[in-house]
Amino acid sequence: MKPPVGKTPIKRAGPVRKAAALTPAAATHKPSEARQFTIDTDDDGIRLDRWFHRHLPDVNFNLVSRWARTGQVRLDGKRVGPGDRIVAGQTIRIPPSEVEPERSVAREMPKTLSDDQIAYAQSMVIHRDRAALVINKPPGLATQGGTRTHAHVDGLGEALMYDSAVKPRLVHRLDKDTSGVLLLARTPGSAAYFAKRFAGRNAKKVYWALVVGVPDIYSGLIELPLAKQPGTGGEKMHVDEENGQPSRTAYQVIERAGSRASWVALQPFTGRTHQLRVHMAAIGHPIVGDGKYGGQNAFLTGTISRKMHLHARRLRIAHPDGPALDVTAELPEHFAESMESLGFDLGLGDSVFADEAIEPATREVKKQQAKAHAKTIRKERRGERRSRSSATQPTGKGKPAGKSKSAAGGPARPGTRSRPAGPARTPRRP
Repeated sequence: MKPPVGKTPIKRAGPVRKAAALTPAAATHKPSEARQFTIDTDDDGIRLDRWFHRHLPDVNFNLVSRWARTGQVRLDGKRVGPGDRIVAGQTIRIPPSEVEPERSVAREMPKTLSDDQIAYAQSMVIHRDRAALVINKPPGLATQGGTRTHAHVDGLGEALMYDSAVKPRLVHRLDKDTSGVLLLARTPGSAAYFAKRFAGRNAKKVYWALVVGVPDIYSGLIELPLAKQPGTGGEKMHVDEENGQPSRTAYQVIERAGSRASWVALQPFTGRTHQLRVHMAAIGHPIVGDGKYGGQNAFLTGTISRKMHLHARRLRIAHPDGPALDVTAELPEHFAESMESLGFDLGLGDSVFADEAIEPATREVKKQQAKAHAKTIRKERRGERRSRSSATQPTGKGKPAGKSKSAAGGPARPGTRSRPAGPARTPRRP
């Protein structure tokens, strides 16, 4: 199904804020009476002025500061400053005002999407709970808007609110032509929680891709630094050994169709723009349909679609309310047809990269990770010093070192190294 696109960009008339939990006194207050609000769990730990910005946007910062300075705003009966942190369960007392924020919170949201757009957006949802909403993004739908991009996930947020008073927020992104799992946070608190997990590399993402040819090394780690390619306006990335940012991608061949194509699982350990696409093209196996990085070599003849064959299959991430969120997304139609045409068995895919647990990174874990990283750096520096000292000494007798070969029996491609891939399995031919 193609995303329904109107003639004008999708816009919302204005944000609708989630009301804080009200005490009985606040729910029935008169304009001349003080109001009371109870801090919700999603607002635990934020600044007082931020709370006003979320729930009472008509009360500006200057007014909050004046109320705090004159003691008219109270937190559990005590004076409070606009920069003080608040805790769930506390009660905020607010003086009467000519502004009626509750009325603006309770107003009906103006309808800016058509019934078809709402139905289309909700048909993508594959998981929904209090904190998170997950969709299976189709190829061709952008994650966010831009120049001449009017149909995008962010613009369909109004249709994904359900029983919430706020629009769900994006916490990560997928390329326009990449399909699959996309997580949106349903509350400000969960948005901050999930964003920290993605930033801390504590979210596990597994992609499926159909690539041209078959990698010499069936299981490996691609470590090639990436940077924006000059002259492309930042729209294209390339491998830059000197100035690029470190980028790491694990891959494993699941099945192959002779030497024509192979089905691989990809797990990114960093989140660079177009990382998976650039890495696979760099080792000589571009993703099928990715003409941007593979050129004409990225397209297969016959019945194989010319669309991108890259799919975010699975996402595992810690959840603020309990067990980790673990969601998988079905392949889009063109990808599924290509897999069937090549004779691949979809039942083989989900066992790849499935043995690692996702746990929130505690402060102690972060300290251990930092120590391990520092230890690795020290070892590398010691190795550099030994290399410099040995270069100044006369070489002794012995056999010259031969060229290293991969575990698969052939030379390793630049930027890749093999690693154990579990029990050996003979690739299935269609």
